[in-house]
Amino acid sequence: MPHLPAPALRSLTRRLLLSTFAAGLAVTAGIGGLVAGSTAAEAQTPIRFTLDWRFEGPSAPFLAAIEKGYFAEEGLEVTIDSGAGSLESIPRVATGPYDMGFGDINSLIRFRDQNPEVGVKAVMMVYNRPPFAIVGRASRGISEDIESLRGKRFGAPAPDAAFAQWPIFSDVNDIDAEEWEMTFENVGFPVREPMLAQGEVDAVFGFAMSSAINLAARGVPMDDIVVLNMGDYGVELYGNVIMASPELMEENPEAIEGFLRAFIKGLRDVIDNPDEGAGFVVQYNDVARRDVERDRLEMTIENNIITDEVRENGFGGVDAERFAVALDQIGLTFEFTEKPELDDIFTDEFLPPLEERRFD
Repeated sequence: MPHLPAPALRSLTRRLLLSTFAAGLAVTAGIGGLVAGSTAAEAQTPIRFTLDWRFEGPSAPFLAAIEKGYFAEEGLEVTIDSGAGSLESIPRVATGPYDMGFGDINSLIRFRDQNPEVGVKAVMMVYNRPPFAIVGRASRGISEDIESLRGKRFGAPAPDAAFAQWPIFSDVNDIDAEEWEMTFENVGFPVREPMLAQGEVDAVFGFAMSSAINLAARGVPMDDIVVLNMGDYGVELYGNVIMASPELMEENPEAIEGFLRAFIKGLRDVIDNPDEGAGFVVQYNDVARRDVERDRLEMTIENNIITDEVRENGFGGVDAERFAVALDQIGLTFEFTEKPELDDIFTDEFLPPLEERRFD
């Protein structure tokens, strides 16, 4: 595959231009999006939303909800900004100018423990299965056998949510990094996959759909890419959630409910047509490639979003027993000031009815 330059992080404001037209007319949004004629109320509630990462395949459901007018139909004017890692999006919502955001629930748990006065909560589970992974190259001696990690050099961005789970992964697999002569290099996100592609490290920590697809886009053969999904090696955690600020939860719960309904519509659309979803991504990320983002989106849907648990129990919720196990695992390497209950971290009060959250 041809070389793909590493996309620079961008923050793009997408605002829907609402007008009253005859039924069936369409208008062009300010930066190129095509929006169906709006039936939304004239008064729109502004929602500033932060992603955990740049505009890539996994952001497609949010972008679809903007571009197809689903947020507008709920009376919302949603602005979406990119992020620089799951650890960043949490304080953005907790203490910053953002009303809602997308980030890792395990990082949220730790953040809430260290900042008990902050009331940000998860309102919808999106990644039922976490994307945390170690991604390496077979040509560098990495295999699906964890013994292959001995003596290897790893690219490990300090703010990365996957690297944050390393203490759990190492504990449940009885890995002593010093005894195993493992070396961890704090690298920036933009150079993580390039360093692995060039052989400067043997493996990297990251989200599977990001690092593996980025490597393939850089021309690394698929049979040389090895993905060790932490969920396959005893790490029983959830993944990314949609979060809301305490102010929004108290002052405008209807806005959260509308946001989640619109998101589910966008998710259904990109599941049915991932190529269309990838098309929305490239509108927001002018260095992205549609085929790459389609592959990334499909990988995310299959591995992280629509799992067997979601098919059985519905999308968006959290199983209390599994959450308790996850808390115990977090407690293996993190000393809680006060171990939280599920209700301290997650609330299902804003979720649509279960019948609206069923996926085949």
